[in-house]
Amino acid sequence: MIESTGDLIHFALRSAGIVGVGQTPLADDANTALDMLRMLVGQWQKKRWLVWSERDLSVVSTGADFYTIGPGADFDTQLPDKLHAAWARINPQSGQNPVDISLSIIQAREDWATIGIKDLQSLPSAVFLDTSWPQGRVYFYPVAPAGANYELFITVKATLPVYTTLTDPLSLPDEYIEALLWSLCVRLQMIYGLPARPDHVAAMRQAVNVVQMANTQIATLRMPSFGGSGDVSSFVGRGLDRAWTVGGDSVLI
Repeated sequence: MIESTGDLIHFALRSAGIVGVGQTPLADDANTALDMLRMLVGQWQKKRWLVWSERDLSVVSTGADFYTIGPGADFDTQLPDKLHAAWARINPQSGQNPVDISLSIIQAREDWATIGIKDLQSLPSAVFLDTSWPQGRVYFYPVAPAGANYELFITVKATLPVYTTLTDPLSLPDEYIEALLWSLCVRLQMIYGLPARPDHVAAMRQAVNVVQMANTQIATLRMPSFGGSGDVSSFVGRGLDRAWTVGGDSVLI
């Protein structure tokens, strides 16, 4: 039964023809396969359809121009490559329901750079992720005032396991095991200069497709909430129909 990284690696090495039935992999071979497994999962982490869920992270507004994101940061998570959703929560006084305001996502630094007054304070309508490494920055615009009345949320992909030893439990849904097994098998054949068997490649594609079908979620199609031409860009917050236009030295709200 495949339960740990060592079990998976032994199975993959045997399937790839690198070790025989009943043989124990050499330490160098097992560690090479572990490195390849870690790299493979790292690649999968960047693909939404290979990550089984998303997670919501939040901070209470401190009035800061930005919040850090990454291990041990304000948003404590593995550094994401993009934001999938974001909203600002207004927490009114007791007895009243909180209100969530959906935020537009600014996808590129070039669009973020067009905003003339980046420390403007008001209810946020947009968010930008600066994917610097090892810690990124999340900018909400306008900047939410400090206080518990404002809570800021982002949605990112869940974090796949990071394997460091041959005894780590896989901790994955069942459909991932075969996908990892055949993907690792084909890559090990590449490393050892062996030809990839067509049946191994076919099994890999089928298993990965199963994972993809299980994880695919298609959001409702919407028109982009920003636009413009030349040196003028506009961003519209859907929640309260708020908008601002930036260009040159002017900002209109």
